[in-house]
Amino acid sequence: MDTKNLTSEIATRQNFDKIVSYWNMLPDPDPILRKIGKDITTYRELTTDPHLFSTIQQRKSGVLSLNWELQQQDSSQNEFDLINEVLNTINLENLIDQILNTPLFGFTVFEIVWEKQGNFLIPNRIDEKPQEWFFFDQFNNLNIKKNSNSIKFDGEIVNPLKFILAQHKPTYQNPYGERVLSRCFWPVTFKRGGLKFWVTFTEKYGNPFLIGKLPRGSAQTDIDNLLTSLENMIQDAVAVIPDDSSIDIKEAQRSSSVEVFRELMNFQNNEISKAILTQTLTTEVQDTGTYAASKTMGDMLEKVQLSDKKLVRKNN
Repeated sequence: MDTKNLTSEIATRQNFDKIVSYWNMLPDPDPILRKIGKDITTYRELTTDPHLFSTIQQRKSGVLSLNWELQQQDSSQNEFDLINEVLNTINLENLIDQILNTPLFGFTVFEIVWEKQGNFLIPNRIDEKPQEWFFFDQFNNLNIKKNSNSIKFDGEIVNPLKFILAQHKPTYQNPYGERVLSRCFWPVTFKRGGLKFWVTFTEKYGNPFLIGKLPRGSAQTDIDNLLTSLENMIQDAVAVIPDDSSIDIKEAQRSSSVEVFRELMNFQNNEISKAILTQTLTTEVQDTGTYAASKTMGDMLEKVQLSDKKLVRKNN
């Protein structure tokens, strides 16, 4: 058996993708972003959706509600006291909340601002930085952009003592990580479109139709005056009309149409809940259900939150 090549990597993108080799920047393979031609800021904007925001907070709360402690183990008392002091000066709750953005965006990057204290360099601040300021090169190394206005993106490999990289299910093919928010893009988009039409429908058919009647052959001025009175009635519910005129009120039959919009909103909300929480029972009241089903859904959510807890522990 020829073993001389066992210690080297043969299947590399440098051998198969010459464009990547030239540009050095590994394109983001996210199918949604590539199709719409936008960057990761699109996903950040999605979080303004109330239902999506609430499911994100529910997922994060499973970790943020836990207590944490620093264990001394093999460190000396002086080392333990110093690290404990450093952790107490950092807003850990905020840092943990930012680390929990990793499953949402695929990866997060944190910059450490160090300061000299005696003979030690200690972290003064740890700040989450926007993902669009970074990219992965052909060797899957994290780079910070140096000149984003250039035709050819230039970058510099980050110093691991300066930047912390957290990733969610990265692969060789996709170091940008798996993004939960990419599964929410179309549900939120369709939901917003449906809500826009629902509001328009409500504005048009929410009020009753007022139909004014005049004797045949009435003058145009009389018609215009009655029309003005009808418009005023819609706003003030008060009008003065001639005694030979009449007004009928017609209610729009809209219940079935309203249900169509409501079902669309509920379906999209359920899709969002499944993407973030892997289930829907903890966010939506179902018409039917069993205790066993509810418990199963609760157990699934606990497993998701356990995975998030491991992610925080790994990157802290």
